[in-house]
Amino acid sequence: MPSFFLAEIEVLDLMKYQEYVDRASEIVQNYGGVYVLRSGSIIPVSGDWSPRWLVLIRFNSRTDMHRCFDSEEYLDIKHLREQSTKSRAVIIEQDAGDGK
Repeated sequence: MPSFFLAEIEVLDLMKYQEYVDRASEIVQNYGGVYVLRSGSIIPVSGDWSPRWLVLIRFNSRTDMHRCFDSEEYLDIKHLREQSTKSRAVIIEQDAGDGK
């Protein structure tokens, strides 16, 4: 069952973050992840949520997602994200009963 990784990101160091993105993209793809969107064109609709940048990645399963983010390759670059951004993330799982 597909699982999605949604991250809200505020970039603090663009050069370091770009290095992270360049390296992370290949790692994510190697574990079957597909970038559904990466965008800063966000229009708040309600509430007080006003993210600056969102990233949504689809994995075939939560297991694949964890394999990716727990991999040695990813752990080697994780510090680049931690040092260059403020971020929050959630895992979204597709409900079996949603008809799809």
